[in-house]
Amino acid sequence: MSTLYIVATPIGNLSDASGRSIEVLGAVDGILAEDTRRTRKLLDRYDLRTSLTSLHGHNETSRIPRVVTRLDAGESLALVSDAGTPLLSDPGERLVRAVLDAGHTVTPVPGPSAILSALMGAGFATVPFIFHG
Repeated sequence: MSTLYIVATPIGNLSDASGRSIEVLGAVDGILAEDTRRTRKLLDRYDLRTSLTSLHGHNETSRIPRVVTRLDAGESLALVSDAGTPLLSDPGERLVRAVLDAGHTVTPVPGPSAILSALMGAGFATVPFIFHG
């Protein structure tokens, strides 16, 4: 069974990438990136040569069959957004649903989140905290 990793990426400072995220991005067979130019900068920073394929709001639906085919063939892939945590106000929901429906594993690799970073620096009460997309 193949895996689609949902990998959070740095929100500005490339040094904020977690060791686990770099490990996963270097080990997978391919990366699905919302913006390949931004993701290439991250990969270059850590000397990773993993292939990139664009996956964004305008092409997500058309890319899904090929992604599932690659997973069916035994590949493991990662999904990243331009910055922060994928699927939070970013594309990927339909892809994740299709991958799960096809019987593959989806594994989140947590990391930076813009909303949590903003909350940490704002001085607001954090309890209760509700995020409504």
